[in-house]
Amino acid sequence: MSDTLDLAMQPPSKPARETRGAPVAGACAPARGPQSVDFDRDVHCIFGLPFDATSLERAAEQVRTAALAGRPMFLSTPNVNWVVTARDNPAFRASVVHSDLSIADGAPIVWAARLLGLPIRERVAGSDLFDRLRTSSGTPLNAYFFGGMESAAPTASAQLNAEGRGLRGAGGESPGVASVAELSHDDYIARINASGAHMLIVALGAQKGQAWIERNRPALTPGVVTHLGAVVNFASGRLRRAPAWARRIGFEWIWRCLTEPGLWRRYWNDGLVFSSLLVRRLLPLVWMLRIAPAGSAPAPGRVALLESTAQPVLNIAGGWRAQDSSVLRAALRHAASLPTAPRLVFERGTRIDLGIVALLLLMEGACEQRGLATPTITCHDRWIFRLLTLCGLHPTAATDSPP
Repeated sequence: MSDTLDLAMQPPSKPARETRGAPVAGACAPARGPQSVDFDRDVHCIFGLPFDATSLERAAEQVRTAALAGRPMFLSTPNVNWVVTARDNPAFRASVVHSDLSIADGAPIVWAARLLGLPIRERVAGSDLFDRLRTSSGTPLNAYFFGGMESAAPTASAQLNAEGRGLRGAGGESPGVASVAELSHDDYIARINASGAHMLIVALGAQKGQAWIERNRPALTPGVVTHLGAVVNFASGRLRRAPAWARRIGFEWIWRCLTEPGLWRRYWNDGLVFSSLLVRRLLPLVWMLRIAPAGSAPAPGRVALLESTAQPVLNIAGGWRAQDSSVLRAALRHAASLPTAPRLVFERGTRIDLGIVALLLLMEGACEQRGLATPTITCHDRWIFRLLTLCGLHPTAATDSPP
């Protein structure tokens, strides 16, 4: 192989898929290696987080397929609160970047996607996804609940078994208030794995729940692991969900505040920060990408990987769009498999969309999950530098093109 690998004409390869055997009852699963990252996802960057362009039906099918096959899937459900929290909590942000499926669980996220011209056309709430799985036909999925109000988890499991539909209860545990370390005791993991669950539903609060999943998922045997917050309390009957009409028009948050008064303060604070993000991040991106796109049409996209240096360098040039990016996806997949995190160099005149930015987030997550440094990004183009900065990445301007 030559020192410089030109991938402009190479076809994309399929990412490896990990499979597992049946869990051993009463025992913790052996630790798994780093999860494979699917660079073929239809994913887009909004407010610095990856969101999959999917529908409720498609997401339900993805979850069912992964769960029944025992294929690891970390499902995240970002909403406005998650966007706000991710700004100041790098570990929480990383948990979303590390997810295998990230759905838009918030009407404002979908509205932002429409302004940006992204193909994320419907809200896919975690609660709606749970209800869809609950009423689905075919082989039932075994679900284990971990967290929620006192005794809510075992009650939710019993309720599913009483219904006898698309989800069956494999058990549940509401461990109460404790640290992530305390909740990660081997006994908890052993009971979850011994349950034979296809799907693990965590409800510990978003930040603690995502941290718990990140810490423990290498040892967990359920195929799908997700934090679905209030779902455990809804399924157990402890809380009543908003009527369908309120959910359709984006007013579920008002119902939540009325039934859970403690949420008012959170929603107020999140609203203030989110409003600031609309002005400082979203509107400038709408201007850049839709109202006043930069310059003339870019040259055809080209990418080349130089592996001979201490740090591999991936040079990216020309125009790239998510729907026409199989070559770039192959290059990123290959670079993510190298023993050292690469440096990404965007040449002058390069133009990308928010789907390509999301692929950079996947590259970042792939390297982090292998214990590598975060890939560095160098921009020879002022426009690219501005775009990536607005998307929450941290590029460096080349000396020949200060922003």
